[in-house]
Amino acid sequence: MFAVVVRFKIKPENWGAFMPLMRQNANASVSLEPLCKQFDVLTDPSRPNEVLLYEIYDSPEAFGDHLKSAHFIAFDRQVSDMIETKHVETFSQVS
Repeated sequence: MFAVVVRFKIKPENWGAFMPLMRQNANASVSLEPLCKQFDVLTDPSRPNEVLLYEIYDSPEAFGDHLKSAHFIAFDRQVSDMIETKHVETFSQVS
């Protein structure tokens, strides 16, 4: 198992445009990538304009495949100017 946690801070004026694109990317990841087991999009009302992604893949290679997928590349291109900050962390399962 390979987990990915991504924290975004979205420019306030782009929140409404960003979220549908984020949900679309998450849904495509789970439905089109057999090695993507989970892709949660999370927010906290006390932290406006922040989004947390929690993604589970079978392996680091599966995550690499995700980054090369057409739907991710399109998403990344569409939202790049909407994001104020982005922080990515990865974790491997301890045996």
